Amino acid sequence: MISRQDENPPVRAGISIEQNYAANSDFGRTRLINHEHELVDYQNISLNRIWLNIQDSCFAPHWHSAMEIIQPVENSYVAICGDIRQEIQPGQIFLIPPRLRHELVAPANGKRYIYLLNISAFTKLQGFSQVMSVFSQPLLLSRQDEGDTYETISDLLEQIRDEYFNEKELSDLTISSLLLQLLVCIGKNCSRETLSVSRNSHARFRDYMELFSEALSYIDDHFSEGLTLDEMASRTGFSKFHFSRLFKKYTNYSFIDYLHFRRIREAEILLLRPDISITDVAISSGFSSISSFNRIFRQEKGCSPSEYRFRMLSENEG
Repeated sequence: MISRQDENPPVRAGISIEQNYAANSDFGRTRLINHEHELVDYQNISLNRIWLNIQDSCFAPHWHSAMEIIQPVENSYVAICGDIRQEIQPGQIFLIPPRLRHELVAPANGKRYIYLLNISAFTKLQGFSQVMSVFSQPLLLSRQDEGDTYETISDLLEQIRDEYFNEKELSDLTISSLLLQLLVCIGKNCSRETLSVSRNSHARFRDYMELFSEALSYIDDHFSEGLTLDEMASRTGFSKFHFSRLFKKYTNYSFIDYLHFRRIREAEILLLRPDISITDVAISSGFSSISSFNRIFRQEKGCSPSEYRFRMLSENEG
């Protein structure tokens, strides 16, 4: 069932931080909700939505296909993602991956930038899966903890805002370029292991990251085939045990979980094509049987492939 949830009317303010950006100038009065799925109302044929939010509205559990970034300016803001309840402070950046169910709790007063950024155009690029293996769960960046990484992402977000709010020539294309740089920064620097690596092990860590980047690229190219742990260990020159341990360490996934993640992501794309049968989707995505496909898809997405197809196609038609 699709419903519209009223929002507070747009607010315009004249304080210094808002002089270049009309606060909430493209923040709509309604949100289109299908069950918990928010259908993002991109404005002016843009692929993105950004606003300086100064409202006290809270957002019930929902999800959307855009990645979301929350950057408090004044006062904190709370995001709840599953078992994670994160209070985000000014000087921190909170990144929520696409399609992750979350809830937002606003204080009585405060300001924060909210970004809804469409990264679907990058899904076929080599290396994208490596980024998403790092970004499968929310990321919290703090200036005092992440240093250069925080500054790089903060600077990219400032450039994105500047392009978006000032409606510069080729702004959407420029924002896509900046967003791609942001994703690369996440992929290279934001794994839990990266954020805690010592200087003495930095060079070795970089070598391993390059090696596993190549391994992920190989999986991206061959996920529909009968890839095995033995084969991947042999390709990287490690024993099966050592490969498994390092793969988990540097991607936050076990090998089989990552392979399932990659295959399910391909299945999500194919399910949007009604001319392809569910069985063919399973085979093209690399699953050996329709039963294993249905079981793993339901584990990952909370519904069957048929239910997912019906829901997504119905929303696209609406």
